Amino acid sequence: MKKVGKNIQKSDAISLVKGKPVYTDDLAPRESLIVKVLRSPHAYARIKNIDLNIALKVPGVECILTYKDIKRIPFTRAGQCYPELSAYDKFILDEYVRHVGDDVAIIAATTGKIAEKAMKLIKIDYEILDPILDFESAIDNKIIVHKEDDIFTKIPIGFEPKRNIAAKIDLQYGDMEKVLNSCDIVFNGTYKTQAQAQAMMEAQTTYTYLDHQERLTVVTSTQVPFHTRRHLARSLGIKTSKIRVIKPRVGGGFGSKQTSHSEFYPSLVTLLTSKPAKINYSRKDVFNGTTSRHKMQFKVTLGAMKNGEIKAIILDGLSDTGAYGEHAITTFGSAGKKVLTLYNKIEACHFKGKAVYTNNVPGGALRGFGVTQGTFAIESAINELAEKVNMNGVDIRNLNMIKQGETSPLYNMITKGAGKEPMYMDSCMLEECVKTGVSSIDWIRRINKVETNGSKKRGVGVAIAQQGSGLPNIDMASATLKLNDDGFFTLMSGATDIGTGSDLILKQIAAEVLDVKIDNINVYAADTDITPFDSGAYASSTTYTSGNAVIEAANKMKEMIISYGGKFYNTSNENIVFENEIIKNIKTGDSISLAEFSNKITYNLIHTQLIASGSFVPKKAAPPYMAGFADVEVDTETGEVWVADFYGVIDCGTVINPNLAKIQAEGGIVQGIGMALIEDVVYEKRGRLATDSFMQYKIPCRKDIGNIHVEFVDGNDETGPFGAKSIGEVVINTAAPAIIDAIYNACGVRIRELPASAEKILKALNNANN
Repeated sequence: MKKVGKNIQKSDAISLVKGKPVYTDDLAPRESLIVKVLRSPHAYARIKNIDLNIALKVPGVECILTYKDIKRIPFTRAGQCYPELSAYDKFILDEYVRHVGDDVAIIAATTGKIAEKAMKLIKIDYEILDPILDFESAIDNKIIVHKEDDIFTKIPIGFEPKRNIAAKIDLQYGDMEKVLNSCDIVFNGTYKTQAQAQAMMEAQTTYTYLDHQERLTVVTSTQVPFHTRRHLARSLGIKTSKIRVIKPRVGGGFGSKQTSHSEFYPSLVTLLTSKPAKINYSRKDVFNGTTSRHKMQFKVTLGAMKNGEIKAIILDGLSDTGAYGEHAITTFGSAGKKVLTLYNKIEACHFKGKAVYTNNVPGGALRGFGVTQGTFAIESAINELAEKVNMNGVDIRNLNMIKQGETSPLYNMITKGAGKEPMYMDSCMLEECVKTGVSSIDWIRRINKVETNGSKKRGVGVAIAQQGSGLPNIDMASATLKLNDDGFFTLMSGATDIGTGSDLILKQIAAEVLDVKIDNINVYAADTDITPFDSGAYASSTTYTSGNAVIEAANKMKEMIISYGGKFYNTSNENIVFENEIIKNIKTGDSISLAEFSNKITYNLIHTQLIASGSFVPKKAAPPYMAGFADVEVDTETGEVWVADFYGVIDCGTVINPNLAKIQAEGGIVQGIGMALIEDVVYEKRGRLATDSFMQYKIPCRKDIGNIHVEFVDGNDETGPFGAKSIGEVVINTAAPAIIDAIYNACGVRIRELPASAEKILKALNNANN
């Protein structure tokens, strides 16, 4: 292949290095009204009265909107295909506020300072209510987060808001009681994961204006422009055709921008005033007013034989969806559905649990999307089971994990429209990932010997993981290619590059099919008026789903060039070959460059424009796999952990751009290390976030970690574009369980609740020594 598999540089790399304006805030009109949101200081309260009289008199204030000014329409902000699996339980503004940071009023002024001054002059009389902050006590609590009767779901998901239940899971096969009774060992363990912030560099930013047709144009930093347009249409009560959403370059999302947030407020202001409006979230707005990873708890039961064969798994979970149910069922479902299939030799499986409402900041999408939490629980339990059957973490996985050509009935149960035919994982290279990692970290020697240097002890640990590549029979991508005069192409895609480099990936795929230079393709991405539909950047779908749509469009374009080449030379298509930007008549030997050909068919001879489109919907699971190996040093006097080395071995099928894939893997592993050891969303007693800035909320930087080693095994999935699967999310999943296992193997304490802070480890060491 000429373009696929090559380390090609992003076309906008130099612009970014030079700091040229490319992001939403850079592009907003200077005359935009500045929009701010007044946020609730209370976790749960009813707004008894709002006095705007003084605030409205501040010179420069354009308008202030409260719930009394906005039509009450329930909707969901979750960026999912319609009909969404998330509850319609949110209003742009409501009489009730359900978490600290919930929206109370919208202020628009000529400057940010004026808006902030007016915000301080708004007088609000709250009826302060007792909140629910502990998700373990939420179900059937006398405090009800959503008392209103006009919220609903479009699909049955076990929605019982009067019991504080946002969604339920109950999925099983096999005779659990019988299988457990036949096992030599039944292991039980409980594991907890914390809320984690996405911590992307660019905050939520949106500007809006009315175009010359009085249509609302929304330029926004989003992962889901088409879903955002739908959210806006419903919540604002206007037709979808009256809204255009444009996505400029996005400075990171990690899932935070899979939920619509900042788009509603300037849109309202522009519709009311007919003036451009802009909102740029502060970091406090991001922490308090958007989402974080769902806090989850899992009780894991493993039934196994003395030889290490795992026969049964029960995964009983609880998820804190916070004040709103965006992504509640989907993240919680992924925690089991995309983890349990790793252990396909089991005879009985039961995945159950509930996602519950609390008065915490809402849970939302974050890289890994629930799989990260589920992987921590299952992989930690497997590591504990290994010790009980006198095996190490690698040997027990080699005995039980899914291998190439195998399947699991769970794949059919969790895949929409899968039918009854077994779904074989023919491209699974997990076994090779583990084998490669064992060699890289020198596992056999290291697992049998703890290295000690004074108070510091060093150990190794392992975990495996999988993810998805798009959502089969749910999400869809499409792409359009246009051949321009002078022989260059415009690739129009609704896919959303959020800094991953997916625009370049799609360009490489198109260039490979068309056999043209990379620079001969310009990508025009994510404008709901112009580019074709794409579900958006989530579910690890872009390379796989959008990439396949590009392949279809490129193949059609190639056929069109050959067909029009036949017309140009007045011969049959069989006599035309299109290679290396040359159209050749093999019967006569005549040839013409693509540039000259496109000029002639545009201006002189045929007078036509060649345009081809393709669409793709995943039909089967094409999971990427990963084995993660951690090498950590624990200071037994302080409890501090240093990840000296982390080895990530990944099967993502064909690697389209190795440099971009390596960066994705390194970033995901570091984010996983942060979740394992440092990051934690902490609340004060009455529900106020104690970690609402980067002064309090810590993420690892380069000096906080040792070496990250990334390797790719030689994989290929026949359904992927040139054999590619996804990589963006699987890379975060192994870090936490592998590090926790390594800590145990180093110093003998097992942490079951993340993050594994120095305080927790030291306390566990002291308890063990006493």
